[in-house]
Amino acid sequence: MYWIRYFSLIKFFNAFKILISYFISNVCKRVFLWGKPITLTVEPTNYCNLHCTECPTGNNSSNREKGYLSMPDYKNIIDTLSPWLFYQMIYFQGEPFLHPQIFNIITYAHQQKIYTCTSTNGHFITKENAEKIIESGLDKIIISVDGVNQETYEKYRKGGELQKVISGIKILSNLKKKYQTKHPKIIIQFLVFQFNEHQINEIKSLGKSIGANKIEIKTAQIESVNDKLDLLPLNNQYSRYASKNNQIKIKNKLKNRCFRIWSTLVTTWKGDVIPCCFDKNTDHKMGNMHKNNLLQIWHSSGFNRFRYQILTNRKKIKICNNCTSGLHI
Repeated sequence: MYWIRYFSLIKFFNAFKILISYFISNVCKRVFLWGKPITLTVEPTNYCNLHCTECPTGNNSSNREKGYLSMPDYKNIIDTLSPWLFYQMIYFQGEPFLHPQIFNIITYAHQQKIYTCTSTNGHFITKENAEKIIESGLDKIIISVDGVNQETYEKYRKGGELQKVISGIKILSNLKKKYQTKHPKIIIQFLVFQFNEHQINEIKSLGKSIGANKIEIKTAQIESVNDKLDLLPLNNQYSRYASKNNQIKIKNKLKNRCFRIWSTLVTTWKGDVIPCCFDKNTDHKMGNMHKNNLLQIWHSSGFNRFRYQILTNRKKIKICNNCTSGLHI
């Protein structure tokens, strides 16, 4: 019954229009788009306290300007799109809990009856913040824990402190019990590399013992993968890559389709609209909310040209070549 608060007839019929237009687009290989976004990804900030080796923000390979989403801009986004939104990811690049108004951001979306989720490295879940997380109405929190000891953990999460993260998870879990609430659902995310794949069973046990609702074992995205073969798990089950013609490439067949591009709108802290969360360096800017209305950008000729390329030659789009959409791994 919890999910009922997020449904409405307007949202239902809009989602139906999105599904129908996506289906017809794939059959006809022409772009049809009759609905509004049903999911939203918003970037509160691209500042981060860690230096994760394969993250363009953490390893400083990105040339993006850093900053914080303003509260008026955020309210503008939500006020424009909330009638049709089921779900919002409050994260893109950076650490969301570095944003000074992150709890106001979560609360505002929750008040508009949007299911809210965020992803964090877990270093800012103090008792005070855990109280605020629960009070904000956050529905799901994904916390990255890529090792069961400090030595393994910091090989990827450079500058991170595993015990601080574990302590934060315990605090949040215990407060949920105290207030007798099921939310936020706590997800521990474990990115699998060669150096930590032997700890998969241990992270499952650890996660259960500290109060996580679920442990997600996830394949890691690796840039320039052919130069970093030592990062690939030895167990191919935990890798999104495979060897082909003496080159390491993603297992995805990259069929000419992608539901995300028909259903999800992604905005950066500056108000830039990009096609999806794999466009980490914002190479495909579809517009900016300060110059055009978000719905105008959503239906713009530039965005539709990108959708058409998805339908006809997706493999030529660089950001798609690291995408796991459609992969069951």
